[in-house]
Amino acid sequence: MTTFRLGPFPVARVGYGAMQLTGPGVFGPPASRDDAIAVLRTAVETGVNHIDTAEYYGPRVVNELIREALHPYPDGLAIVSKVGARRDDAGAVLPYDEPDELRRGIEDNLRTLRVDRLAAVNLRLMGDSPPDGRFDAQLAAMVTAREEGLIDGIGLSNVSLAHLRRALAVAEIVCVQNSFSLLDRASMPVLQECARRGIAFVPYVPLGWPRDRREAIFNNPAVDRLARRYQATPAQIALAWLLALSPNVLLIPGTASLRHLRENLAVDRIELDRDATNQLDSAFA
Repeated sequence: MTTFRLGPFPVARVGYGAMQLTGPGVFGPPASRDDAIAVLRTAVETGVNHIDTAEYYGPRVVNELIREALHPYPDGLAIVSKVGARRDDAGAVLPYDEPDELRRGIEDNLRTLRVDRLAAVNLRLMGDSPPDGRFDAQLAAMVTAREEGLIDGIGLSNVSLAHLRRALAVAEIVCVQNSFSLLDRASMPVLQECARRGIAFVPYVPLGWPRDRREAIFNNPAVDRLARRYQATPAQIALAWLLALSPNVLLIPGTASLRHLRENLAVDRIELDRDATNQLDSAFA
């Protein structure tokens, strides 16, 4: 697989997002713990060295599965988590983003995963608030965690271009994780800024969200034509388009299926030419 640096880690451009290894609504245990373990182990055995997770997936469910499946972790495996949210007993996602809460969130991830240090942790913003003094305090908590050796790198998630530029004024940022797909290109300025600065850009929900919107991709005539031309699935074409955007794009497609995992990892071998990317850009303009 081709690679790009995520902080000090050279990682394969197709990684694995572990969010789907839970029950419905990213809450509770998976239908089959054995299947979840098998997906994680197969991912690493077939070249994945970048896994995205969060303590509030489940909550704790995904991190516990990662620990059970992969600990002791192989050298070079970059486990990236995120903080800024929590789940209540009913599964609702609530803010957990005061500076002391961010610190506890990092420590909870370390404890559950049974590691001393994480490759990166994303500060996930809840909502679309502009950068302000509160954001500065959140960043300060992340910088302290890095300086104290709890994390190798600071990431951001769900941020605007203004957030990114403000953060870069006070800290090195190793990755940005924003919603991005053929259906949602609002973060293109953020992706472009990351590319200029050598920062990894990690699109989440790369096939669209909610799930029923994916049909707008899968049933699009241009996607169908290209899937037949490249002998690929529509999902693979949509993911390959993301890889073609810029060398700093790192994918973390999630699945609980071994078949879909193998299809996702094969995307790195699909090189869309300029005509193909132009067709997709036009189809989803």
